[in-house]
Amino acid sequence: MNPAFAAGLQIAFVVFVLAIAYVPVGDYMAKVYDNGDRSRDLRVESVLYRLCRINSRSEQTWYGYAGSLLGFSAASVLFLYVLQRVQGVLPLNGGLSGVSPAVAFNTAASFVANTNWQSYAPETTMSNLTQPLGLAVQNFVSAAVGMAVAVALIRGFVRVSRGGEIGNFWVDLTRGALRILLPLSFVIALVLMSQGVIQSFRTGFDSTGLDGNVVTNALAPVASQEAIKELGTNGGGILAANSAHPFENPTPITNIVEILAILLIPVCMTRTFGTMVGDRKQGLTLLAVMGILFGGLLAVTLAAESGTRGVAATAAGAMMEGKETRFGIPGSALFAVATTGTSTGAVNSAHDSMSPLGGGAVLLNMLLGEIAPGGVGTGLYSILVFALIAVFVGGLLVGRTPEYLGKKLGRREITMAALSVLVMPALVLIGTSITVILSSTTGFQGNSGDPGTPGSIHGFTEVLYAYASASNNNGSAFGGLTVTSDWFQTSLGVCMLLGRFLPIIFVLALAGALASQRKTAPTAGTLPTAGPMFAGLLTGTVVLVAALTFFPALALGPIAEAMQ
Repeated sequence: MNPAFAAGLQIAFVVFVLAIAYVPVGDYMAKVYDNGDRSRDLRVESVLYRLCRINSRSEQTWYGYAGSLLGFSAASVLFLYVLQRVQGVLPLNGGLSGVSPAVAFNTAASFVANTNWQSYAPETTMSNLTQPLGLAVQNFVSAAVGMAVAVALIRGFVRVSRGGEIGNFWVDLTRGALRILLPLSFVIALVLMSQGVIQSFRTGFDSTGLDGNVVTNALAPVASQEAIKELGTNGGGILAANSAHPFENPTPITNIVEILAILLIPVCMTRTFGTMVGDRKQGLTLLAVMGILFGGLLAVTLAAESGTRGVAATAAGAMMEGKETRFGIPGSALFAVATTGTSTGAVNSAHDSMSPLGGGAVLLNMLLGEIAPGGVGTGLYSILVFALIAVFVGGLLVGRTPEYLGKKLGRREITMAALSVLVMPALVLIGTSITVILSSTTGFQGNSGDPGTPGSIHGFTEVLYAYASASNNNGSAFGGLTVTSDWFQTSLGVCMLLGRFLPIIFVLALAGALASQRKTAPTAGTLPTAGPMFAGLLTGTVVLVAALTFFPALALGPIAEAMQ
């Protein structure tokens, strides 16, 4: 099949399914997070509230909301760290010992921060008890945390409250996990199992290869974790090859299913936003911006991997390096852009083997802030922050106090928005700079992982990609970089935690400030925030911020490599 036709067919199918799911899934999530009637609590929810002594009918200010979120996340990090350290004495350990302190910290920070960065081989490091009890549980709750923050920010636009209450974190967390993530992941897991994805608590089985040698093949409860790994935009594979492994992603059908799972909630949450604020054109405008950015980078990636030079190279097999033949270039490129445009990190090909331009495109996809369409919840609240900045810039141009959905954007609101946007670039650039400058201390050995590339340009790109992935809570990697040193384990773990929770604090503070305001009626001079004009302004704002911030770093890495 012609690669261009195959790519078009897959893209059209993904768009078609998302279009069908957009309204029902988006409106359902809006109904789930409607806190007006607590008598609708499910029985299991009521039991959880009683056991945990939670008053589900109370509302929290942003201070209380943030405090509950941070306390829950801190307890999750501690639990996951301890579970990894003692797994050797627990059931289903498969003969594996406890995880080392550095890896345990990095992994605990990674999964709680919805990053799922993995600096270990899952088959030989994590037991079949640690995987579902520790890692899979965090896949659910970390995704639910991101959705809760997005909904709290939406309430800031909708509500007018003297105390600035923005909801109840424990209710939002519980409803997101039990009513949205659990049923959807159950259905996806069944579909994956029907296509050959394995689900087993056996540690493995022996088989005889063509050379006559006996090898052990790892087994695990893959389907259940694969479903929530993609649906919750987590990304951590239960097997080392991640979604390139035939046990995790065996067919082109499962490949499309997993791409749909990655995009489903981030795309549909724009409908949730429009429904909750009472103006669905607002959600469609945000979706249009996401689509423009996603489509542009997908076009660049496809062209880079299968363009004029790529066609000749494909005949010789060069452009298929690092890609699975069952997916081909179209399936691999679509997956790569979907996973870096969200905070997923799952991969079905080796991003390190992509062309300089293709690898640079998926890197830029993260550096935009992962808003096209972004992770579950994180994509929506991140693009809303950019929308506020765009409105502020537009207000300056016409000399009016900026407003968004009837709420004025003063010094406090813009300060919180700006701080939220600045966290990720600061972490990426500081982490990359220290690692490269102090290479003898940090363990970075230039381009030793890829000696075929002249100089250390590709090595610099690998480091930049690593810190972009960690700070954006993505989790994918350029595999040529070895990150097992204590410096990488610690610094990347810190970047994951700060990149996750600092923006959340600023967003919740912003939500509280907005909720405490009165709503004002739009006037003739109010900048319209729905429609093509604002979509263009918002797209330009996102691209301009990323271009001004990261162009020098990109020029030293993928751009310089592409020009060689």
